[in-house]
Amino acid sequence: MNWTRNPRSQGAQGDAANTIPVFASLYQNAHGNPRQEPVRSANLVPDVTTTMTKSNPEIWLITMPMPGAFAQMARMVEESGFDGIGLVDTQNLAADPYSELCLAAHATKHLKLRTAVTNPVTRHPAVTASAIATVQAESGGRAVLGIGRGDSAVAKIGERAPSSKDFARYISQVQGFLRGEEVTLDNGYRSRNEWIARANLPKVPIDVAATGPRVIEVGATLADSVTFAVGADPERLVWAVGHARAAREQAGLDPSTLKLGAFLNVVVHPDIARARTLARGTVGVIAHFSGMSRDSAAGMRPDDRAVARKVGETYDMSRHTRADAGHAQFLDDAFVDRFAIAGPPAHCVNRFEAILKLGLDHLIIVGPGGDVGPADQAQALGFFRTEVLPILKSA
Repeated sequence: MNWTRNPRSQGAQGDAANTIPVFASLYQNAHGNPRQEPVRSANLVPDVTTTMTKSNPEIWLITMPMPGAFAQMARMVEESGFDGIGLVDTQNLAADPYSELCLAAHATKHLKLRTAVTNPVTRHPAVTASAIATVQAESGGRAVLGIGRGDSAVAKIGERAPSSKDFARYISQVQGFLRGEEVTLDNGYRSRNEWIARANLPKVPIDVAATGPRVIEVGATLADSVTFAVGADPERLVWAVGHARAAREQAGLDPSTLKLGAFLNVVVHPDIARARTLARGTVGVIAHFSGMSRDSAAGMRPDDRAVARKVGETYDMSRHTRADAGHAQFLDDAFVDRFAIAGPPAHCVNRFEAILKLGLDHLIIVGPGGDVGPADQAQALGFFRTEVLPILKSA
């Protein structure tokens, strides 16, 4: 699961130049710079502060590695009020996330740091464990290993995502390495990550990104938390939460010890039509996970299931994250309105209210698509930071 700009649209230097203004705007908003404050009007901010029903879910922001700039970005994100930052792991489209997270560890004090997400194909389980344990050591215990079956990172090297059975085996092996245990590998070799075993680090939690029932079951029974990539429709999230807790209970584990969260496409903008347009590229990314197989659409209403199937069948990886991709034509306004949180601040706060009632532990914010310019990125992020995030943090 990876949300990055398409390399055909911009080179690495262009991405760096565009990303810095977005986070600079976020930082200046946090410190009251009037020149960067988004345009506001009195009717944009709802008086709903006292209606939130779930206390303080962690709010994370997903972004991309950016050599030479990411430490500064992470510091800005922390000072703007987010609880954590997640980096995509897609080696053909973006730089290495683990190196960047280590730099961010020294630029921040409290910000949690995670992959969002890595996969079981591009790294051996011992390598993955060692990489995230290094982030854990450098950050003083703030690391989370976010992992899914694989998307652009896998597709860009001509590989396929593993079966849920193979994915489960990989998760078990990484868990063993992170605990400093001896692990039996697929080739029968018995291996231990010796430096992790000696380091006496707090164990890094593993969070599984999941859409369909089988991967939800893997996460619920083998990981420390599950983050659902099923959209923002509360009804489908209710299904996902129930399935995860039931799977954990059936495995003889305490469902109350499983942390749960959601990836949410969020674009805040006074013009709802503009918000939908800005969100459509990354809505396509998460929607196509639900169109990968019949099972992956579980919990969806029938009309949304048909849209997800079309997106999955036609998904154009060469235009990953972009609203001008062919598959985006199937993402009509009604689907975007259900699957994402997009629109004016008051509308977005009301959508979050329904989701907070589910009792999720963390929400990972996925912003505008990869073909959205830096000024629009900054404005949408600024609206979220000033109009929505304070209300979520006061819940």
